[in-house]
Amino acid sequence: MILYEYPLHERVRTYLRLEHLFLRLHQLVTRVDALDHHFALVTLFEIMDVAARADLKSDLLKDLDKQRHLLDGYRGNPAIAETVLDKVVGEIDQCYAALNGQQGKAGQPLTENDWLMSIRSRISIPGGTCEFDLPSYYAWQHKTGVSRQTDLHQWTSTLTALSDAVQLLVKLLRDSGTPQKVIANGGQFQQNLPQSRTFLLMRVALDVAQELIPEISGNRLMVSVRLMQLGEDLRPHLVTDDVAFELALCS
Repeated sequence: MILYEYPLHERVRTYLRLEHLFLRLHQLVTRVDALDHHFALVTLFEIMDVAARADLKSDLLKDLDKQRHLLDGYRGNPAIAETVLDKVVGEIDQCYAALNGQQGKAGQPLTENDWLMSIRSRISIPGGTCEFDLPSYYAWQHKTGVSRQTDLHQWTSTLTALSDAVQLLVKLLRDSGTPQKVIANGGQFQQNLPQSRTFLLMRVALDVAQELIPEISGNRLMVSVRLMQLGEDLRPHLVTDDVAFELALCS
């Protein structure tokens, strides 16, 4: 199965982008090649750009607090394991404390590093980090992989609180949805959403072997999926057959 996710709220869109970037950053930092570490820095700067939103920290804190109160409401429920509940609430409290204790925006200490900011100012320019433009950066790339990893771990540690909070909230959001089998008649599916509940994320799971591409759209009132397939002209064309797939709406 291949899973596609579509955010139904702008802040969830930001969370998913940050999660995507943090996963990429983690993979690149664990490698030792200089080129991988170059793109680790590219990713680090992308995270700083996304995290520059003034209301991001407050949104995260509000969502963590909301999840904690929601889970506290399950206490005393015989169908809920108290030990598991305590563990999740503990993780929420830990993320909340770490994020709340962080001064300023995520990665703000990095903006005070003139060397990093000199790289950031040129890294979006095509070929802007050549050795004749940034000789000190070129020299850094010739350090040992372990030495560069040490630097990267130090720089990325300033984003740990943000990463942990985003990953926990996205996990809790995904866990709130229950997958169900639905049919796209003639390649198209549409569903009205109940006004009594606010959904934040839509998840679509398709069989890889079908080689289908979903075009997803949605808002607080309705969600829709159009299933496409690449033709011989390498353009997407609407599927005309009835197709079964899994759909989950998360709140």
